[in-house]
Amino acid sequence: MSQYNIAVIVGSIRKDSLNQKLADALAKLAPPEFSFRTVRIDDLPLYNQDDDGKPAASVTRLRKDVAEADGLLFLTPEYNRSIPGVLKNAIDHASRPWGESVWGGKPAGVLGISVGVIGTALAQQHLRNILAYLDVPTLGQPEVFLQSKDGLFDADGNIGPDSRAFLQAWVDRYVAWVKQHLA
Repeated sequence: MSQYNIAVIVGSIRKDSLNQKLADALAKLAPPEFSFRTVRIDDLPLYNQDDDGKPAASVTRLRKDVAEADGLLFLTPEYNRSIPGVLKNAIDHASRPWGESVWGGKPAGVLGISVGVIGTALAQQHLRNILAYLDVPTLGQPEVFLQSKDGLFDADGNIGPDSRAFLQAWVDRYVAWVKQHLA
């Protein structure tokens, strides 16, 4: 495969989202044959099974964006020791109706950043449980639980020097994971 298209699903829709900032910085560490595109989830209606036969245009777009991706990259904040509702809502929309999930088989990476000292450890664990059920092969190691601190990002939004080697190693492992599953 000469080009790998990665759907980036950021569980925060906040304008100044740390997780979106991390997603953008990580994309810069990937090789040129990898392209990353953030999938929009802020305009999805609340999932309602009654709407499965007549999905909103935003749901159809989400399903198409995920279906066309070669791999997935999830970045989640931690809200009340779990994933944000907006992320769960997007996952539910793209996994329904029953038997028509667009998630299955796509290699994924999971990470996140928070101001808290445990980063997003519990949110990531909950997300991994959901993805396992949806048959999404998820990179297990290394895990990344980042606490937002001065110096993590430089003035241009790149990963700062103190964390660059660690996150470059994660990106390299993620790239190998995606290639392995698509070979």
